[in-house]
Amino acid sequence: MLEEFKKFIMRGNVVDMATGVIIGAAFGKIVSSFTSDILMPPLGLLLGKVDFSNFYINLSSVEYESFAAAKEAGAPVIAYGAFLNTCLDFLIVAAAIFILIKQVNRLMPKAAPPKAPRTCPYCKENVADEAVKCPHCASDIAGK
Repeated sequence: MLEEFKKFIMRGNVVDMATGVIIGAAFGKIVSSFTSDILMPPLGLLLGKVDFSNFYINLSSVEYESFAAAKEAGAPVIAYGAFLNTCLDFLIVAAAIFILIKQVNRLMPKAAPPKAPRTCPYCKENVADEAVKCPHCASDIAGK
C-alpha cells in the first residue's frame, strides 16, 4: 500500500496539481493584500473616507462604535463590508487568471485547420480520400 501511495504521489499530474494549489493560495494572499491595502483605501477616500471592511449590520440590541468592537464583544453581525472585499478579491483573481490563460493560449501553437472533405465531382457527396469509386453514385473518381 505504501508503494502504491508513493507511485500516486509521484505521478506528474498530482505534483502539478499540488504546485498549482500552493501557488494559487499564495496568489490569493497577494490579491487580498492588493485589494484591502492598495485598492480599497483610495476607493474609500473617493467615496467620502469610507472603510468598506467596517460595514456591518448589528443583529444585537447593543450598539457598538465599530465592527472591530462588535466582533471583539462576540456580537452577532452580518459583515457585508468584508463580503464586498472578498467579492472584489474574487473578481481580481478571476480577471488575472483570465488574462493569464488568454496569453498562454495566444502563445500556444495553433492547431491546423481541419482538411475539407473530398467530394464526388458528380453527386457532390463526401467520399474517402483513398476512394477510386464514389460509394453513393458508383462513378469513377480516381485521380479527380
